[in-house]
Amino acid sequence: MAFLKTIKEVGHYFYEIYDGAASLVRGMKVTGSYFVRPSSIVTQQYPENRATLKMFDSFKGELMLIHDENNKHSCNVCNTCARKCPNGSIEIIYKKVEGADGRSKKILDKYIHHLETCSFCGLCVPSCDELALKFDQKFELAVFDRSKLTKVLNKPGSSSKAMKE
Repeated sequence: MAFLKTIKEVGHYFYEIYDGAASLVRGMKVTGSYFVRPSSIVTQQYPENRATLKMFDSFKGELMLIHDENNKHSCNVCNTCARKCPNGSIEIIYKKVEGADGRSKKILDKYIHHLETCSFCGLCVPSCDELALKFDQKFELAVFDRSKLTKVLNKPGSSSKAMKE
């Protein structure tokens, strides 16, 4: 009986060696294919290709407030993006104005993004029900002056699409 148990343990030992080697081969398949076919390497030659470099669509660059050709945005000052931000990187300053119906409405005054505290988690963009936010392809965000990392996202003179002229 002890003999069968020993044979079982030895078989398990060799199976573990085989499984480890197979796992190593599976993991090295991509690296090996680049070694055999170096022309298929997808490494970007940055900064030489800075002018033609296009990041992936899922890339989380600088946050943008989307404006149309008439300098209008979709932000309705619901503050959902600011509440979802774990770092408090989004600050929305608004004014209250009286509408045509006599009710007070919130109007976006400044949409401020504090880039220095942003962790690029991406929770703000999908939380916007109005689809007013997106990530830009800009990725070179290093500056010498920290004050340049605070960005006002709404363009000067912009207004909400929901507001009547």
